Amino acid sequence: MSYVKHLKCITCKSTYKEKHDLFTCPSCGGKGILDVIYDYDKIASRVNKQSIEESKEMSMWRYMPFLPVEPDWTRPPLRVGWTPLYEAKILASEIGAKSLYIKDEGVNPTASMKDRASAIAATRAHAEGRRIVACASTGNAASSLAGCAASIGLRSVIFVPRRAPRGKLVQLLIYGATVVSVEGSYHDAFTLSAQAISRWGWYNRNAAINPYLLEGKKTVSFEICEQLNWEVPDWVVVAVGDGCTIGGVYKGFYDLYSTGLIPRIPKILGVQAEGCQPLVKAFFENRPFEPSEENTLADSIAVGVPRNPIKALNAVEFSNGTMVAVPDEEILKAMPLLGRTTGVFTEPAGAAGLAGLKAALKEGYINPEESIVVIATGNGLKDIVNAEKAAPEPIEVLPSLEELENNLRTKAPDLLKEE
Repeated sequence: MSYVKHLKCITCKSTYKEKHDLFTCPSCGGKGILDVIYDYDKIASRVNKQSIEESKEMSMWRYMPFLPVEPDWTRPPLRVGWTPLYEAKILASEIGAKSLYIKDEGVNPTASMKDRASAIAATRAHAEGRRIVACASTGNAASSLAGCAASIGLRSVIFVPRRAPRGKLVQLLIYGATVVSVEGSYHDAFTLSAQAISRWGWYNRNAAINPYLLEGKKTVSFEICEQLNWEVPDWVVVAVGDGCTIGGVYKGFYDLYSTGLIPRIPKILGVQAEGCQPLVKAFFENRPFEPSEENTLADSIAVGVPRNPIKALNAVEFSNGTMVAVPDEEILKAMPLLGRTTGVFTEPAGAAGLAGLKAALKEGYINPEESIVVIATGNGLKDIVNAEKAAPEPIEVLPSLEELENNLRTKAPDLLKEE
């Protein structure tokens, strides 16, 4: 059974009974983003750490009581979630942190954290008898929806800005999605998707509109706590675009705290690119966000008009966290730094989290003695063009040992030391 109690508008605080076609507050319109509220007392009476740990479901569905789905609904068979949490000792030493972990979301089925939301979307769409699901995306949400939808026989229609990386577009096409490449910004693609969804009645996977999708994203927080033996980290770091992911990260910790499974909520560091930081500016100036240019190579967070700003800013404020903006140069530096110290290959948006952590340590926002988890939100193969910019050049030689030695002596002399 589902433990959903009701839906609550985060603007006017009105509550509504759960309905398949209710996504935003009838009184507040598009600005009335809804929150899914659970019967935490009932969950607490039936769920505990042991019952979770004994689950044989090694995916996000191990947290079924906290999700807005019925257990007997058809779900994507893809293994979404239960991604690895790596202790990053070498990386921690290099950046001056004591306790650091990397949550590698790039190993999800379509290689990003967005699979968690899309699994919920596909499940609910199928339960409603829908045939077609649709969304606008800078790339990752699109491929995740296409993959999850295909796995249970649904069609998908995806709207992407023309600048979306080719690697992500190819994924969509392989999954059989109908891809609409929109000349313009993410805002333009989102607006067109909303118009099309309204006209033809497709299931709306746009996470900023559909309140249920954030519920899938929050499972990353459940996993972090369980994988740390229920020891809550001091900080969790995540890149921010539309605001849905950081909102989900907070909601996961809030749910666990509300049911007594953890004693506190960690502080959350939200990271944006300097060339697209509407929420960072809004946070520090204590005002509603203003539209921004989308001037960053980190396409997954290149969102000049965030669709879920309130949940994003609340996540930072309510957790006593903060935000930072980092230049693209630092994002590119963070990609090989993460790779050579942990073996995790992440896309620019995922590396933005690490770049933001370095900035926060430097500015004194985070104490080096505190425990930290950085969420690497997507795999680096998603955007090989920018990965090439971040990577060093290979050593090119003829098949000659002498030439190899000469090149190594110049470019990598440490390799010539006797073992």
